[in-house]
Amino acid sequence: MFFGGRAVSLLPLILVLCLTSNSNILPVAEALWLTIPSSGTKCVSEEIQSNVVVLADYYVVDENNPDHIPTVSARVTSPFGNNLHHNENATHGQFAFTTSETGNYLACFWKDGSHQQDAELTLGLDWKIGIAAKDWESVAKKEKIEGVELVLRRLHGAVEAIRGNLIYLKDREAEMREVSERTNARVAWFSIMSLGVCIVVSIVQLWHLKRYFLKKKLI
Repeated sequence: MFFGGRAVSLLPLILVLCLTSNSNILPVAEALWLTIPSSGTKCVSEEIQSNVVVLADYYVVDENNPDHIPTVSARVTSPFGNNLHHNENATHGQFAFTTSETGNYLACFWKDGSHQQDAELTLGLDWKIGIAAKDWESVAKKEKIEGVELVLRRLHGAVEAIRGNLIYLKDREAEMREVSERTNARVAWFSIMSLGVCIVVSIVQLWHLKRYFLKKKLI
């Protein structure tokens, strides 16, 4: 297509529309359905980088008895064991925080004491991380953007999130490779030391046997 004496390609716009038509391309958040046992705890963990926004909603679902929904307790902890969220006797709740360290963040749910003899219950958990936790409607209203421009902003955010994840995975791979190389070096030195000890023990045994045979005049 030509416009103003220059060729304008519609391919980038088509690609944008194709990407936005497939929600699997973009980082989205899906609800998890957890079965909370009558006694015990159900936990969900997620490995998250530092400086990442986490937003989650949880709610108890009981279609058989909607007027008397049992309550649960919830606790969210950081990789170092710090409490980020704690709630008791709740049928629903929300927690939001920005990660301060990299590692596995753990969210645990269990039935309250007054309902522990009841049957299992179902809990819905809507866990959003990073770009998926961003409120794009508020961004659009604040910056007065819409249409293709808003789509491009979302795609840019998704690309930045993917880039950050790739850098994180690259750093983790480098750390694991370094640990593996150190472990291999230690194993090699241990093998050499073990071989040396075996050789020394064999020489000592031969020397003792030779002395024994000479003493007994067998040789």
